[in-house]
Parts: sequence; structure tokens; C-alpha cells
Amino acid sequence: MPDDSQELISGGHLVAKVLKAHGVEVVYTLAGGRTTDLHDGCADAGIDIVGVRQERVAALAADGHARITGRPGCAVVTSGPGITDALTGVAGAFRAESPMLLIGVRGAHSRHTMGSLQELPYVDLMDPITNFAATVPEPAHAAGLVSMAFRECCLGAPGPSFLEIPSDVLDAKVPLEKARIPEAGHHRTPAPAAGDPEAVEKLADLLVRAEKPAVLLGGQVWTTRGTDAAVALVRTLNVPAYMNGAGRGTLAPGDPHHFELSRPYAFANADLIVVVGTPLDIRTEYGTRLSPTATVVQIDLDHRTVDRNRDIDLGIVGDAGLVLSSATEAASARTGPGSLRREAWLEELRTAERTAVERRLPQLTSDATPIHPYRLVHEIDRFLTEDSVYIGDGGDIVTLAGQVVQPKSPGHWMDPGPLGTPGVGIPFVLAAKRARPGKEVVALFGDGAFSLTGPDFETLVRHNLPFVGIIGNNHRMNPARHAEAAAYGRERERTGGNPFGDIGYDTFAQMLGGYGEEVRDPADIAPALRRARESGLPSLINVRVDPDAYIPATVNQTRYK
Repeated sequence: MPDDSQELISGGHLVAKVLKAHGVEVVYTLAGGRTTDLHDGCADAGIDIVGVRQERVAALAADGHARITGRPGCAVVTSGPGITDALTGVAGAFRAESPMLLIGVRGAHSRHTMGSLQELPYVDLMDPITNFAATVPEPAHAAGLVSMAFRECCLGAPGPSFLEIPSDVLDAKVPLEKARIPEAGHHRTPAPAAGDPEAVEKLADLLVRAEKPAVLLGGQVWTTRGTDAAVALVRTLNVPAYMNGAGRGTLAPGDPHHFELSRPYAFANADLIVVVGTPLDIRTEYGTRLSPTATVVQIDLDHRTVDRNRDIDLGIVGDAGLVLSSATEAASARTGPGSLRREAWLEELRTAERTAVERRLPQLTSDATPIHPYRLVHEIDRFLTEDSVYIGDGGDIVTLAGQVVQPKSPGHWMDPGPLGTPGVGIPFVLAAKRARPGKEVVALFGDGAFSLTGPDFETLVRHNLPFVGIIGNNHRMNPARHAEAAAYGRERERTGGNPFGDIGYDTFAQMLGGYGEEVRDPADIAPALRRARESGLPSLINVRVDPDAYIPATVNQTRYK
């Protein structure tokens, strides 16, 4: 028993101090009766508390914070539906390799397994979709487990961690002198892996000898902050680069080594394909889109990703930036005239790019009404500045935008990720504006995706976080609708709940204190975007898009992949 002369600290205040020591500046949360001491501790520690309207939003915002900053985000939720609602956000972070810590506060440890309110096996639920999941059994273990959770979510391929903390552990008090609180900046994380030196030398040789190389830069290029190394490699060795996920923006549009629409042609005809920091998953048809005769190299932080779904010729486990930098250094001394002869290959790909653009040009510039979604995303692409963070949220609309919208800088693209989570838009806007208040944020939503987290538009208004929001409104879940029609006939396309009711999202924005405007004519898109920017408010431009325009590939992926 502590004596009365000892200074005491509660478990909640102790956890908050540890969060602060690990660099947590903001916690996303929805208040619950069991979280009060932790919230109070965060306030005392100088951690901003952003209250949202649904726990899914809190978890997704923590994920978004990690994606935009490169540092783990943090969300705090209560038990029962608080934790289960947050599970979707954790799963999305897991598939996207995004480091975040979710703290779930459950019932008292002294009542565990007795049927207390909202009792569930939360650690068991979270274990398959986290890098680390554990229960904090007593305040004395809080500091060590929080530190461990942060280390584990940044070990190897990043991902989420989950800590279950019983309410009586948060409320209990321990002597401050016995509480271990790490000093800020003194906690250790593993050094990034530079890759096997012999394998890096082999990669350098392959890059030097290749006649038709291509490189695919994935999300880990941004995660590891390896952008400069990637740019140096493609420029030094004259290699065409394609980008996906968070790797988009590594090279700016117009860069002579930036390619996009010629990807199928390049992957079918290249003699060397270097896949950097992205799995061979649905986005590459599990590796089948890569030429069977090409030499394939895969670089990844996670050894389990290398050589999955397709045989490869060389695998390197390591930090994308470090591996690419070492490969460039090793290859640059022996390039000779080899990189110059690739100009013919690059021109071949530029021809394929021009052909793809010309094929799509009528839709990009279409004056039809309802508005073709290609025209919408074309106008958004023209609207973006070098400082605009672009966020895509939805199904078809994200696929369409991915073919047209090109971020101008690294780290300026955010999307649902491999889990395909609809509803990320508002939470990602919240995270991006909280972490980078000086950045313009432009978000494109499908109307179905917006409906999942749209009420937290009010949170953006409440916190005075302006952004330019656009809803591609066809009042349908279009991939599902067209999949049903393709499989069962047009008369059955409504069986899945399509269409939705017709909602005036512009009026919704105005009702909550934001800026709203409806657009039905494609000529009005650009002026409406400018007015939203100038409003200085959270905004929604409600654009009426053609419900019969869709991406057949999205339907196929939804049904069969």
C-alpha cells in the first residue's frame, strides 16, 4: 500500500504521459464513460483530443494521420460497439501497412469473464489484423506495453497495434516515483534494413544490363520516405517509373520518367520489372500482368510479401529508400552508354501513353449531361496545385480518378487502400487538416462512400478545418448495380438496394455550417471548385454524374477477384 506522503498517478494519466513521450500530439476519440481518466490525462499532457461521432471515424483518422505524417496515429475508444466499430479502421490500416495504435477501454479487470457490460474477447478479435495486440493487466505494466505497441507497429512492414486497457487499470493509482515513463525521444525503434549487400549488387547488374526495364513504386516508397532515392534511381539509370497507392506523386506529372496509362504495355514487354514496396495483389492480377519472360525483382519490408503469388528472380527484404539508394550507387559506376540506349524504350512507352490519352479524350472533355465522371476527375486534376493533398473515397469513382488525377508531390495522395474501405474520406480529411493545417485538401467521394462517415462533416466545421469536397452523385452503389445487371439482367439491378434516395449533399453541407453547391453542367465544375476554395469552409460540391458510366474492370474485381 502506498503511504499518504507519496505522489500518486492514475493509470490513465500514466498512459497519456507515455503517449506524449512517443510523440503523440492528437488522439481521435468518441467519449465513453470508461475513457474519462485517459482523456483527462491526455488533456494534462498537452495532447489534443478530437472528438468524433463514430468510432470507425476515430480509427480511420488515426490511420490517415500515419499516412500523412509517417508517424503512428492514435485513437481511443470504449468497449462494445466502440471497439467493434473501430475494427474496420484497424483492418484498413493493416492492409495498407499504416502504423497506428488503437486503445480500447473495456470493463473492470476484476469482473472479466463474469459477463460484464460489453464484454467480448477484444484481443482475440484484433490479433489477426494487427502487428501487436495485448491487454494491460495493471498500471505498472502500462508504460512498457504502450512502448512495445509503438515499436511493433513500426517493426518490419508497418501496421496497427491494439491495447485493451481495463477501466479499473486506468482508474487505479500508483506511486509516481515507481512509474516508468520514457523520456521523449529516448525510446528505441529497430534500425531500417538496408537489404542484403549481395542481392543489391545483383540488382545493380540487372539494372545496368536491361534493355527494357520498368519500375513499380508502391506505398512503402512513401512510408520509408524513400522518394529521393527512387527519383535518383530512375533518373540516373533512365528507367520508366509507374506508381501506385501512396507511391503516387513520387515523380511529378510531366517528369520524363513518369508514366501511368502505358503500364499494361510496359509490364507485357519489359525485360526487367522491379516491384518496390507493394504486394503482387489484385492491382497486378496477382503478378499475372507481369511478362512471364521478364526478370522480376521484388523489394519489400516484409519477407512474407516477397515471392507471394508469383515466382520472382530476386527478392530483397529491406527499406525501399536504402535499397534503391545502394543500387543506384552500385550501378552508376558501370552504366556506360547503357542508359542512353533506353531512350527508344521510353519513347515507345510515351507513344503508348499518348494513344491511351487520345482514346479517353472524348470522355475527359465531354459536355454531356448527366456529367461523365471522367470529365469530373479531369477537372479535379486540373484544379489541384503542387500543395494539394488529394483524397479519394469510394469504388468506381476512385478507380476512375486513379487513371486521371495525378498528385503533384510525394505524400499528396490518399485512398481506401487494399482493403477497399469505403468511408475513409471524411476521417482522412480530418487527419490531413489536423496534421498539416497549411495544406489544401481536396477530397472526391462517391455518394455511397460518403454516407458511411458523412455526419463527421460537422466535426470539420466544429474544428474550422476547411477543405474542398466533391461528391460524384449517381445515387447508386454502381459497381454492385452493374455486377447484378451483368449477371442476372437489367431487371435485377435494383435487388441490392439500388438506387439510393436522392440527397442534396450541397444542402447538407450548408445545414451543418459549411459551403455547398450543386453542379449539373460540366462547364460549371471548375468555377464551383474555385468558389469552394475561396469560401474558406468545409465544402461539398454535389456533382450529378451519369449513373450509366462505370468501369467494367471494377465490376469484375468486385464479383470475382
